[in-house]
Amino acid sequence: MTAPRPYTLIAELTYRCPLRCPYCSNPVALDHRSNELDTADWERVFTEAEALGIMQVHLTGGEPLARKDLEKLVARARALDLYTNLITSGVPLTEERLDALAAAGLENVQLSFQDHRPHVADAIAGYPAHAHKLKVAAWVKARKLPLTVNVVLHAANIDEVASVVAFAETVKADRLELANTQYLGWALPNRAALLPTREQIGRAREQARLATQRVGNRMELVFVLPDYFSVRPKACMDGWGRRYVTVSPDGLVLPCHAAHTLPGLRFENVRERGLGEAWKGSEALERYRGQGWMPEPCKTCEHRHTDFGGCRCQAYHLTGDIDATDPVCELAPAHSLVTKARGERAAEPLRYLHRGPPARA
Repeated sequence: MTAPRPYTLIAELTYRCPLRCPYCSNPVALDHRSNELDTADWERVFTEAEALGIMQVHLTGGEPLARKDLEKLVARARALDLYTNLITSGVPLTEERLDALAAAGLENVQLSFQDHRPHVADAIAGYPAHAHKLKVAAWVKARKLPLTVNVVLHAANIDEVASVVAFAETVKADRLELANTQYLGWALPNRAALLPTREQIGRAREQARLATQRVGNRMELVFVLPDYFSVRPKACMDGWGRRYVTVSPDGLVLPCHAAHTLPGLRFENVRERGLGEAWKGSEALERYRGQGWMPEPCKTCEHRHTDFGGCRCQAYHLTGDIDATDPVCELAPAHSLVTKARGERAAEPLRYLHRGPPARA
């Protein structure tokens, strides 16, 4: 089939990060990553992304501020007229560096908060970062940059949605993302501690609905429903290799940040092949594009055109079979794995397996 046209590049600049969040999307089996793409590599990737038709780049990680060349990368992306969004923990940002990033052409800052309560936020992050994040939010707004606040929801904070919305208003966020935990990366071994109840999700969803009505157009509010309490899987990244392309810190061209954890797939590397060629000619990306790969019940399901069989990473990490129907789907043969997980919630939600010692940025 003809490769779809991507519109977003997710540039994972590094896996280094000072935070230790128990739902971190970084690989669990993370070795010492000294093989990061250098400045010239990323500048070339951005050039090839623009030629491919990509319109925006999300600079993420890990913590992208750990890259000393971040200003150069922002400047290159803007020179190519790519919309640039920095996804950051805010650590170790300074006012001077934010000025440099703004001067380079940065267009949006997405700042993570773990909670509106400082002691809870720092416990979740495994690092005393909340106070500094508040300063960063103020700096961003003082420079008239759009500010997105992202809060990952789980058992320890999902009852606080109304207060989180009020908090986002106090820091003058333009957009608030309330994203329920995706159980991949570090979230999977922490699943029992992170999973909320169905009742908690129902209350949180109602709080988000009421808050959306209250704030109106003063702040965009997005509530991302959780997979484990759905009857249909999401179209992960809008479908495998369709609209998003991720480049890992060491150069792999992926459909999502976790795809390199899947066995039996060889992903192209931008050090060996241009981004455009990798996008269009990668056997790994082609394997799950479209519907030809689908087993039953996906193959004849009326939702196959919209959910694309769900998440391949979730399917593999729950069943051990990369080709399996996403167990989130109530029609999936392995759906009982999800229903069973709901009943294995830990009594004490703050006992996390943190991601190693804090890394130096």
